[in-house]
Amino acid sequence: MQTSIANRFRGTPEGQEADSILRTCVHCGFCTATCPTYRLLGDELDGPRGRIYLVKQLLEGHPVSRRSQVHLDRCLTCRACETTCPSGVRYARLADIGRDILEREVGRRPWERLVRRALRAVIPYPARFTPLLRAGQWLRPLLPRRLRVQVPAPRVAGVWPEPRHARRMLVLEGCVQRSATPDTNAGAARVLDALGVSLVRAPQAGCCGAMSHHLSATAEAHRFMRGNIDAWWPYLEAGTEAIVITASGCGAVVKDYGHILRGDPTYAAKAERVSALARDLSEVVAQEPLGPIEGVGRGRRVAFHCPCSLQHAQRLAGAVEGILSRVGYQLTSVPDAHLCCGSAGTYSILQPLLSGRLLAEKVSALESGEPELIATANVGCQLHLETRARVPVRHWVELLDPGR
Repeated sequence: MQTSIANRFRGTPEGQEADSILRTCVHCGFCTATCPTYRLLGDELDGPRGRIYLVKQLLEGHPVSRRSQVHLDRCLTCRACETTCPSGVRYARLADIGRDILEREVGRRPWERLVRRALRAVIPYPARFTPLLRAGQWLRPLLPRRLRVQVPAPRVAGVWPEPRHARRMLVLEGCVQRSATPDTNAGAARVLDALGVSLVRAPQAGCCGAMSHHLSATAEAHRFMRGNIDAWWPYLEAGTEAIVITASGCGAVVKDYGHILRGDPTYAAKAERVSALARDLSEVVAQEPLGPIEGVGRGRRVAFHCPCSLQHAQRLAGAVEGILSRVGYQLTSVPDAHLCCGSAGTYSILQPLLSGRLLAEKVSALESGEPELIATANVGCQLHLETRARVPVRHWVELLDPGR
């Protein structure tokens, strides 16, 4: 695609990167067939090709408006288009650049600013989010069903094994997951302990920065990323084998720290090393002999929802399914497994109507094979699916957990 970047963007890193991405697009339209919002709305501007043109017009100096912002806001950043694209267009990065510019030049209505600021002020901070969650859980029985299903039931983490193995790995505890599904990381620690790996926590680490990054709060996102690098660095210097991430949405971002912070003279090299050592939990478990947990599935029927951040961003489709099959679970068929469930970080809050339609389709597909339970690999997907599913929804590592 030919471009003519406006002077005010041409010399900037974001302008140069966007220009390079735009030139790889050949306007073939293969991406529209796999775009969830295009399938729902049928509007070219609500598909990747149309959004690419909107960003192109923006960078070429055409007038920008709220209309462009609305269409980019509707994008889930599921990256199914990247999996489909024969030219390797890095659409998600282009969308991030377009959103950042629109955030600066178009701004937001007061209510939108308030909601986004509130999300950023609460969700990434467990000390703020946890009390609100506990209050909701305490009131949960009194709430009408429409609200009750939005509040996850309390979960018990269980015992976290003491480090006892020569092999050690760090875990990203995260923010929402630490509060809402503490059994995920603790379960991962028990599974890896059974496989001969000690999973250790870095107390000073926090949110991965994904939410701030996707809400165009760039400086804030970078602060979270630098904070994690600082918290992890002593462990990496001491020889920790890997950084294990049990939420695939967080993993997609941590693996991108090196690119995101490439212009930071203090953190660029460290960020590159962190990204190189970041592993989704499935990558770790898949490489280990599973003798200690072999047969734990006992033929139970499971529908696996592969999050977009796992199959499209990290390109790990099939990894979890292979593990579940190895330990004895029977995987049911899931039609249109490439499509998003509608969670997508804060998307379910900011775009509830579109998110709800996607959720209904996804749950119908997952339950079509009559599974006993649904498994997934991302806390956002797990909590979102729970609001509508008729069978239990679990993080997949819970299905391997010898301590349950």
